[in-house]
Amino acid sequence: MKTIHVTATVNGDTVEYLCDPRETLLDVLRDRLNLTGAKEGCGTGDCGACSVTVDGRLVCSCLILGVEAEGKTITTVEGMADGETLHPLQKKFIEYAALQCGICTPGILVAAKSLLEKNPDPTETEVRYWLAGNLCRCTGYDKIIRAVLDTAADMREAS
Repeated sequence: MKTIHVTATVNGDTVEYLCDPRETLLDVLRDRLNLTGAKEGCGTGDCGACSVTVDGRLVCSCLILGVEAEGKTITTVEGMADGETLHPLQKKFIEYAALQCGICTPGILVAAKSLLEKNPDPTETEVRYWLAGNLCRCTGYDKIIRAVLDTAADMREAS
């Protein structure tokens, strides 16, 4: 199978890669670009462990082909921090102990950031609805929801 040359912007940097036309964006991120935050939990778009944003839209990277990233802007969990400075959501997840094994955490963080970019003042119900596509098998969701709501309040206060 012929490989395809792709140019995209990933976490603010222009990247180029060659990929098989059947290769998923998740595989490209992990295997070609060494961005291993997104995880394959199910491979069917049901668990959210591979969540990234593509042109500002929250997507499961296991459901998109790597060649479809041509000319797109992709943000992964690795792009959330500003150098050594964690994103406020990352800080709150640590403060609230809103993680356990870490498989789902990157996808939840990306999804929560996407929510707060669209809705800086979500209700608990809206946070739960938005994160419904991100499954966690290790912990209850209460700490995650509290961390997102507290981050939203802090970010509103700071702006």
